[in-house]
Amino acid sequence: MNEQLTENKSIYLQISEMIETDILREILLEEEQVPSTNELAKQYTINPATAAKGINLLVDEGILYKKRGIGMFVAAGAREKILSKRRRAFLETELSRLLEEAGRLGITKEELIDMIREKAQ
Repeated sequence: MNEQLTENKSIYLQISEMIETDILREILLEEEQVPSTNELAKQYTINPATAAKGINLLVDEGILYKKRGIGMFVAAGAREKILSKRRRAFLETELSRLLEEAGRLGITKEELIDMIREKAQ
């Protein structure tokens, strides 16, 4: 977790997204301990309660779980849950926005698919 915090989004949301990204990149693996709230607070110069709020979001989603007296750990199946959540978000936001703009520009579905194929090469 070497990313920088920005002012575009709440800090606790950024903390939870950074942990999710580390899980997606397999920097944090299932059953591996995640940084503590105090470690996160020190690293990003934030209030430990803010870091805890970000971690607790992931606990509520079943991505992290607590081992009493030890710390927070990545839950089994966490990567798949994150992939599913982010794919849904991509579909609802990015892809919807792309299709709306393509429609405004008169780009057909076939042209859009060709553009994506060309860009992906």
